[in-house]
Amino acid sequence: DNFGPKNIDRLEPFFKMLPKDIKPAIEFRHTDWFNNEEVAGELYKILEKYNITNAIVDSAGRRDLLHMRLTTPTAFIRYNGANHQSDYARLDDWVDRLETWIDEGLQNIYFFVHQNLEKASPLLSAHFIKKANERFGTNLHIPEMDDPKTKF
Repeated sequence: DNFGPKNIDRLEPFFKMLPKDIKPAIEFRHTDWFNNEEVAGELYKILEKYNITNAIVDSAGRRDLLHMRLTTPTAFIRYNGANHQSDYARLDDWVDRLETWIDEGLQNIYFFVHQNLEKASPLLSAHFIKKANERFGTNLHIPEMDDPKTKF
């Protein structure tokens, strides 16, 4: 949250130092990156120039940080559940969005699911994987949930 647009001049020197075989995704958390179109445009131009993936954050409580701007043919989405039934509909919406992006040339998808009540994260992940497998014809493995009674 402390790294805002006032630090934009530090991005290019940092990106120039990165090894060419490293393909990072960077999450910008300061709202000022996104609430000014000119600032956002300058950021996206720099990310595209250095082939840096702009991480997308979907957090129900922080809609001000949700943007839908890809800067590479890779989507890195950090999905933060809200411990609410609407989480499943939001995941279904992501499958729809990813299908659109795939049709437009998206090549790689990294989708990270978490929430405050972490024991539900595997359930959300399983839902997302099931929907993605159905929609995209993939065969991603859905991890089985451990039975806590059989641990010891």
